[in-house]
Amino acid sequence: MRIDSHQHFWKLARGDYDWLTPEHSLLYRDYLPEDFSQNLQSFQMDKTIVVQAAPTMAETKFLLELYEQNDFIAGVVGWLDMESPRFASEYRRLKNQKGFVGIRPMLQDLDDDKWILRNNVLKNIELLVEDDFPIDLLIYPRHLPVIIQLLKTFPSLRAVINHLGKPRIAEQIIEPWKEQITEIASYQHVMCKLSGMVTEAGPQIKNSEIEHYIHHVVNVFGSRSVMFGSDWPVCLLKTSYQDVVELLLSTLPDYVTESDREAIFGENAFRFYKLTR
Repeated sequence: MRIDSHQHFWKLARGDYDWLTPEHSLLYRDYLPEDFSQNLQSFQMDKTIVVQAAPTMAETKFLLELYEQNDFIAGVVGWLDMESPRFASEYRRLKNQKGFVGIRPMLQDLDDDKWILRNNVLKNIELLVEDDFPIDLLIYPRHLPVIIQLLKTFPSLRAVINHLGKPRIAEQIIEPWKEQITEIASYQHVMCKLSGMVTEAGPQIKNSEIEHYIHHVVNVFGSRSVMFGSDWPVCLLKTSYQDVVELLLSTLPDYVTESDREAIFGENAFRFYKLTR
């Protein structure tokens, strides 16, 4: 089964996408399942994981409604207020709802880089650890030391780094990202999404500028702990869905086997998110 582990839908009229402004050019319009169907057909994608794009419960509800209406959506990574005293009850309610497969706090947009280490947040993360429930981590390289600290506190946390941790590909800066991502990869319950590279690359996307980042992630995590994600429609700022797929296929290490590719393009996401659909 081929799975795109990371894509988005949004409807501007909902009004909670604070980051999405007219300056975002072609992104500033609705992107809904009917806009994505051609990608499924063209690239033999069986399923997708839809990830939240707004930090509201209304966003999670919206995506779960799309899940109910579209068989190709394998699961929803939603948003919950992880600082709220109501988190436990809201989480348990959603956890019992079909299609809710993960949580993503938008760490990159928060003023406090160490927000996830606040006591009330850690208390709620402990619930995820107890249930072995997935969390997506949307971060910049400056957050990597914080994530290392989080994993030292909860070494069995089921987590996935989004977009390789957004290394500074355009500037070809690899350290300390390389050393820190290596330490994160040592935690056996952590995976990494091979996604979002094109928007971190330079104006003219070149395989050569992205390749060593991908190679390092695959080397340290292993082929069974990384997963393809298109980051559609955000990727359209730089290139097409087809180019995103082909970029990853052409930059994977030579030792990656056909079985490994099947894992990267589906099996790993299926296993990480404990999919049943």
